[in-house]
Amino acid sequence: MSDMTHTPRRGLARHIPLTVILVVAVIGFFTLGDYLTFEMLRDNREALLAWRDVNYWALAGSFIVTYILIVAFSLPGAAVASMTGGFLFGLFAGTLFNVTAATVGATLIFLAARAGLGEVLTARLEASEGTVKKLKDRLRENEIPVLFLMRLVPVVPFFVANLVPALVGVKFRNFLLTTALGIIPGGIVYTWIGVGLGGVFDRGGTPDVSLLWEPFVIGPILGLCALAALPIVVRILRGRNGV
Repeated sequence: MSDMTHTPRRGLARHIPLTVILVVAVIGFFTLGDYLTFEMLRDNREALLAWRDVNYWALAGSFIVTYILIVAFSLPGAAVASMTGGFLFGLFAGTLFNVTAATVGATLIFLAARAGLGEVLTARLEASEGTVKKLKDRLRENEIPVLFLMRLVPVVPFFVANLVPALVGVKFRNFLLTTALGIIPGGIVYTWIGVGLGGVFDRGGTPDVSLLWEPFVIGPILGLCALAALPIVVRILRGRNGV
């Protein structure tokens, strides 16, 4: 009797983390859009730079925690946060802090989703047959290349690349590896833009995020996408040729 009483509660409890994330994300979307902006950074940059010069690691820690929360709860302002990392800490340290925080935040979403809906959907996928089973097997065979592509292709929203892998049951270590490495190219670009924010603010301008689409930037990223897709193409061709 005790087991029957507690089992439904345990089933509901596993959905709590993802539910909290979704609720906070919706609230944050409607309430924080006017706070995490370039204008806010511009208006407070002198205070931030002064704090950095006196308490570098305290500011770095606060920045990383804030960025983790932005990613984990899919709050608006991730691009601003990435550029802030470059503005405050420079290209190398800024990229390191940005990538670390984004990876941790993405991991929290992944674990929350996998503990809830992901557990149910994965079980159903494992029991599936026919076309669904073929798609599932193809994904498992090409898990790392597909995950890399989701991180590298600029048009895939970050929160989608965090949730979908959890819902289809990819291995955690593959998710962590491809996230930590796959977000580095984009992280460098956004941090690089942030390094030049001081001059932009002095001119009264706004950051030019279109830099991401310049040939010398998007070209190497697309090259990495092609490399990530190569194992998938090879497996498909081998399958067609019966190799």
